[in-house]
Amino acid sequence: MEVDVLKYPAVRNYIAGQFVADASARTLEVFSPISGSVISTVPLSGMEALNQAVEAARGAFPVWSAVPIKERVQIFYRYKTLLEKNLAELTALVREENGKTTDEARAEVEKAIELTEFACSLPQLVAGELMEVSAGVECRVDRKPLGVVASIAPFNFPNMVPHWTVPNAIALGNCMILKPSEQVPISAGRIAELLKEAGLPDGVLNIVHGDKEIVEAICDHSDIKAVSFVGSTKIAKVVYQRATSNLKRCVALGGAKNHLLVLPDAHVDMTASNVAASMSGCAGQRCMAGSAMVAVGAVEPIISRLVEEARKIVPGKNLGSVISQQAKERIERYITEAEQAGAHILLDGRNAVVPGQEDGYYVGPTVIDHVTPDMAIAREEVFGPVLAIIRAHDLDEALAIENASNYGNAASVFTQSGGLARYVMENASAGMIGVNIGVPVPREPFSFGGWNESKFGACDITGKSSIEFWTQLKKVTTKWNPESRTNWMS
Repeated sequence: MEVDVLKYPAVRNYIAGQFVADASARTLEVFSPISGSVISTVPLSGMEALNQAVEAARGAFPVWSAVPIKERVQIFYRYKTLLEKNLAELTALVREENGKTTDEARAEVEKAIELTEFACSLPQLVAGELMEVSAGVECRVDRKPLGVVASIAPFNFPNMVPHWTVPNAIALGNCMILKPSEQVPISAGRIAELLKEAGLPDGVLNIVHGDKEIVEAICDHSDIKAVSFVGSTKIAKVVYQRATSNLKRCVALGGAKNHLLVLPDAHVDMTASNVAASMSGCAGQRCMAGSAMVAVGAVEPIISRLVEEARKIVPGKNLGSVISQQAKERIERYITEAEQAGAHILLDGRNAVVPGQEDGYYVGPTVIDHVTPDMAIAREEVFGPVLAIIRAHDLDEALAIENASNYGNAASVFTQSGGLARYVMENASAGMIGVNIGVPVPREPFSFGGWNESKFGACDITGKSSIEFWTQLKKVTTKWNPESRTNWMS
């Protein structure tokens, strides 16, 4: 009997510095979106595996948290070098399991390198405060780690999003449980191997694979002190409610419907190329994608140029695949429903086929004009390379359309007027604003985080704001001088 040999070994959990099989778990096939072929399998672990991972993390925490932070980050200096050394391999893994183009996959790993670099700077950002608050009395404030924490990552950035949490949380003295998406579980194992090679002690990082069951177990586990989540708004709400009901810290990032407001004075070529790249980059599978363009007034030349730019985006060449056959069908259903509702399709990406990868999950770039705000494609997160153009008579109407969205990750304005740009900056309802930028992602040390139903919880999981989430304050008041004058304080 002939046995198929998968391209990658079966994925295993990573506990206490070792890859371990979970014989009791169900398994799921892992598909490459590029070809539609099975490339590995992943275990869908449950509470028993999570308990083992948490026990390993609890055992490692006393020693790890006692290491001075300037020594802890030395591991991440070495790790950053290993990421750079293994850039090509890590890029190939992201492309294989997620479907990105090679350039996009490389950019994702390069962003992970930047995130690691930021973690190396944490000793300068968390230096304790000290003040003489009364004669002979000093107060000192230090930041201390929480203990065992967890990070639940999505499918769309299998390398970058774990680096939103793992370097900062661990450098600050915590021990981590990482739960990657079951659709893209391979990159996480390589991250663990490189961290161990860099000198990370066993048990500080543990990886448990699974689906809904393991997410619920993480939210319920009494020894996990904080949970971060990145994914859809529907699941983000559930995770936030469940984790906080169990008295945990939680920040849960959800979906988006980012509006690009295009004004008549916008630079035609720059706007067209930026909007096309925003809606199609990473096949539209990013929560910062520009999925709704609000055309303010007479912007026909920009729309025409936009369609020309979008035609240059070719599936299998400079446009990657979407994550699954189900995703492809869902995206194309949105397009069809918009067409049936009266919208005009200027560029149709349905039924895209890449020669040689006929079973891959591809959707071509799609531009749809005269979408009305009540249509599903205008309100809901499509998560594909699709741009809905909504018409507005003036800027206030455009802002009203943007403000009416349940989401609030990003909004951008394209204009050559500083005054109009400022007006949008002050009145758009989003946590990240762009001016003549289609994807206004802040770079370190500025943190990533949206408003409204794009984010639940306080603080952020990246940048300076993450320090507040991953640590707790300890205040110490001391007096050693008995001769000092006393008052109500001392």
